[in-house]
Order: sequence, then structure tokens, then C-alpha cells
Amino acid sequence: MKKNLVVIGGGHGQSAILRGLKLLDDIHISTIVTVADDGGSTGRLRKHFHIPAMGDVRNVMIALSKSEPVLAKLMDYRFDDLDGEDVGGHNLGNLILTALTKQTGNFMEAINDISKVLNVAGDIIPSTTEIVTLFAKMEDGTIVAGESNIPIYENKIQEVFYKEEVLATESAIKAIRNADMIIFGVGSMYTSILPNIIIDDIRKAIQKSSAKRVYLCNAMTQHGETDLYSLEDHVSAIEDHLHSSLDIVVYASDCIPSSALKKYEEEIAYPVVIGDEIHSYKIVKHELLNFQNDLIRHDPEKIKQLFELLIQKEL
Repeated sequence: MKKNLVVIGGGHGQSAILRGLKLLDDIHISTIVTVADDGGSTGRLRKHFHIPAMGDVRNVMIALSKSEPVLAKLMDYRFDDLDGEDVGGHNLGNLILTALTKQTGNFMEAINDISKVLNVAGDIIPSTTEIVTLFAKMEDGTIVAGESNIPIYENKIQEVFYKEEVLATESAIKAIRNADMIIFGVGSMYTSILPNIIIDDIRKAIQKSSAKRVYLCNAMTQHGETDLYSLEDHVSAIEDHLHSSLDIVVYASDCIPSSALKKYEEEIAYPVVIGDEIHSYKIVKHELLNFQNDLIRHDPEKIKQLFELLIQKEL
């Protein structure tokens, strides 16, 4: 019997998990994606056409695609500034999603149509189809508006929130209700993972779910979001916004090359460490990374191996 896995997040971290999960047999993947992005190509299209942000949706489409590589590459193609003011800086996949949304009048239908063309392995579900603005409250009480502005404000983030009620998609709630395992991360904590969780209906659905809750902790801190965060700090951010607890936290046990560490120090990013306290959740240590060109990335094959073990032991 197939196991239902729900992945919650956004950005490149979520895509890394999905590339590994799609290699597994006897599972069904539903991925719930944030649409709070307001920067770059996504932000321009969102503002001009008044449609949800589609950049993270496009990323997970490519990650889950079983179609020809050339088709996936085309979806990820970005026009450069020399291509003119109209398309310069835009991503072809974003433009296709925008065109289909305008043609059908339905963002979900546009996602489903392109998913069929790309032969996507699973369901791609935006957490909401509303045009949302993410806010952050900083430790000094300052309120910052806009997903793209939050990481560049030099202060510690206390919480993220929406000022108005945001309605979750019915598909997201249904996927959570049917889930055997709910997976959070990896990725930007406050601008990719939490924007989904703070939608009230999604939070309540997770709270009521009997699914195992698994968090893949980031290997490195992220400047502007999780500076100096330990594993425990990452977990607390999720649990504080979720108003509930996690069951399993996965920690990448790989030995990171010094050349990669030096490169990341230039971006004020450092390895996430585990503290000495007693944990209410199980910590699973597993090699998960690769270091090609000194970039620290989650390896799809290692992700696959991890979840083969977790599904066997926990489900």
C-alpha cells in the first residue's frame, strides 16, 4: 500500500528533498508550496498581473518532473537583461504559468496543466491562491513587510505572520489529512517553510493529523534569517509557529570540507550544531550532502536512502 508523504516548504531546499523522494517506490508525494515570494521575476509578474507568486511552484515542478531534461531546462530558462525590458530577468517557466493562469482564470488549473506536460511525479499544491504579503516582527519590535525584505533587515526575527486571514487551498488540507508523514524543510525557515504553516487552516490540519512530523534541519545557518541558530533553534521556530511539536528531526552528519566552509563563511553562514539539552523529539543523523564545487547541497540519492529507512522504521 502506498504511503502518502506531504512536503511543506518552498525554494531550492524543498526541490532538493523532492528530487530524492521521487526515486522511491510505493509512495505518493504531495508538496505544499509557499506563494509569498515578492521579489525578482515572480514579484514583477505577481504585481503586474495580480496573481499568486509562482517561482517556488516552478522550482518543484522541475524537481518532480519525469519528462525529457530539455523540457525541464526550458522551464528554468531565464532571459537576461539584454533581452529587453519586457522579458529581461524573467524566467520562461514563470511566463508560461502566468499565461496559462490568465487563459484559464485559475492558478490551480494552470499548475495541473503544466504538471501533465512535465509528467510530474505527485501533486503540486500552493498553500493558498490568494495574493499574500508576509510580515515579520523583529526582536526589537520592528515590523518588516514583504518576503524579499525580511532577510535583508539586520535584526533577529521573532515571528512571521499575515495581517489578514489567509484561506488555505482545499487540496492542501486534504493532502495533510491523508498524510502518513509530513516533512518540513530544508530551506529558508522564515520565508519558505513558515509562510505555509502560519495559514491557520493548514496549522490546524497539521495539529489534528496523526502523521509523523519530520523536519530536515538545514546544514548551514542562513544570514538574515537564522544567524547563529542551533538545531534546537530551528526546531523551536517551527514548533512556536505550529503551536505543536515535531516527532523526528534529521541532522546531516556529513564531514564538510574546509574549502566549502571557508566559502560559506564569506556569506556569514556556518554549520548548524546540536546542543546538549534533552530533546522531546528523536534526532536521526544521516549523511545527506554533496560538495560539488564547494557548494553544500542535499544529495537526492542520500535523501532517498534516508526516507527508505524512515518509512520502514516509522510507518
